[in-house]
Amino acid sequence: MHNLTDYELMLLVKLKRQDALSALYDRFAGLVYSYALRSVRGEQAARDIVQSVFVRLWTTESDYDPDKGKFTSWLITITRNITTDWLRKQRRHVEGIVPYTDEELARIPDEGASPEASVERESFKGQIRGAYRHLSEPQIELLEQFYWQGFTLKELAARYGEPLGTVKNRLHQTLKVLRRHLVAEGEW
Repeated sequence: MHNLTDYELMLLVKLKRQDALSALYDRFAGLVYSYALRSVRGEQAARDIVQSVFVRLWTTESDYDPDKGKFTSWLITITRNITTDWLRKQRRHVEGIVPYTDEELARIPDEGASPEASVERESFKGQIRGAYRHLSEPQIELLEQFYWQGFTLKELAARYGEPLGTVKNRLHQTLKVLRRHLVAEGEW
C-alpha cells in the first residue's frame, strides 16, 4: 500500500478499502493537523478537523483529478473548507459577543498588565468608542455579524434581502468611516 501513489490510494478509498485510507492517513495526517492547528489554535479542535477530513475522503463522491493539481493541494482545500465551517460554527455558538459598549469594553480583562499596557488599553477602548459613535446601528450590526459572528457576505446578503454587491459596498463604506475616525484619533 505504501508504494502506491496518492491517486491510486484515492481510487482504492473510493472502493472502500480501509487500508488505502490508512495509508493516506499515515502520509498526510500531520499536514492536515498542522494546517488545522494553525487555524483553530486548539489541539482537540485540530484533531476533530483531521478526523472530519479523513471521514470526508472516505465518504466523498467527488474524485481527485491528478490533471488538475497535486493531491496535497486538493487535500488542503478540503481541510480549509472543513476548518472554515468549524470556525463559523464556533463563532455562531459563542455567546456574549462584545458589541463595544462601555459596559462590554469594561469587562475585557487586563490581569497582570503593566501600568503602561493598562493605559494603552484604556486609550484604545476610548478610540473604539469614539469611532463607533460615527457609525449607524446597521453599520455596527454589519461589522459584528461579519467579523465576530462569522457570517459570509453571501449569507448577509440573503439575510438582508439585498444584492451581494450592495452588502460588500456597505461593509467597505463602514470600514472607511471606522478607519477615518480611528486615524483621526491617531490609531492607524
